[in-house]
Amino acid sequence: MDPDGYFTEAALAEGEDGSGFILMFMAGEEEPDDQEVALGMDTHCLVTAGQGTAYGCVRGAVLTGNVLHVSLDPDALEDLRLDDSEIEAVIEASTEDIVQFREVLAQVLNYGRADAVPSRLVI
Repeated sequence: MDPDGYFTEAALAEGEDGSGFILMFMAGEEEPDDQEVALGMDTHCLVTAGQGTAYGCVRGAVLTGNVLHVSLDPDALEDLRLDDSEIEAVIEASTEDIVQFREVLAQVLNYGRADAVPSRLVI
């Protein structure tokens, strides 16, 4: 969570220090304003390593136990600097941390305009 209250974030990193492959799912804390709507930034945002960024690109997210499967819009791969639209991540964390991640991820992916909410969301 952002201590300044500007956005909510659910993030995963390959390394304990935040290095390696990363997925940062982010959403605003308040309703999108007119400028965000006009720019298509009125939905969730995904940031990857190297600041690859795309809005509304998550098509599906399924979290089963400690395994997260994410399906992305293939049109967003270049912006995200990724080669594959299907990602599977094994989360090595405590049950408590996974429960918190699950809650925050659901909040982030349900943010903004309805047509950008993932069509498959099992969290």
